[in-house]
Amino acid sequence: MLLVPPPASDQELLLCHDASYLSAVKSGALSDAQIRRIGFPWSEKMVERSRRSTGATIAASRAALADGVAANLAGGTHHAFPDHGQGFCVFNDVAVAIRVLQKEGVIQRAIVIDCDVHQGNGTAYTFREDESVFTFSMHGERNFPFAKCDGDFDIALPDGTTDNQYLAMLEDAVAKLPLADAQCVFYLAGAD
Repeated sequence: MLLVPPPASDQELLLCHDASYLSAVKSGALSDAQIRRIGFPWSEKMVERSRRSTGATIAASRAALADGVAANLAGGTHHAFPDHGQGFCVFNDVAVAIRVLQKEGVIQRAIVIDCDVHQGNGTAYTFREDESVFTFSMHGERNFPFAKCDGDFDIALPDGTTDNQYLAMLEDAVAKLPLADAQCVFYLAGAD
């Protein structure tokens, strides 16, 4: 079933993002440097798209808890930090969804399995001091972002890694994750 979810509300976004950053995004008051860091110009449509992709991850998370699995085709904005966007990511949809589910009391612990070619630096930073969320990122070591943020478990792959090498490393890594401790697992397949 394909559903069109509501956009993320201010209250939901503020569970992860700073009020001053959210205000600047909403009003178009981002500085030139902030806009360059995000990677595309501000517009009302950009704000709407960012709210909706985050709302879709929240909705998919609720559906996954009810049905066992769900997907958001527009999520994976793992370069967004609490106080700024980066790398075409305005809001961190997975981080917001985790905080919404925790606030609602439907989960206490979550795991993020991020297999995008880019390290999930915004997600790692957001949960850096939070033992309730375990972050795993397997990414290209020489790919964006060039300054990485340490997550709980990171594998930086060298250029030239083959499919077989990748799959073997991923299988080994997933076996080491504390999956039994989490009520919800978020998998990013390279969407940003």
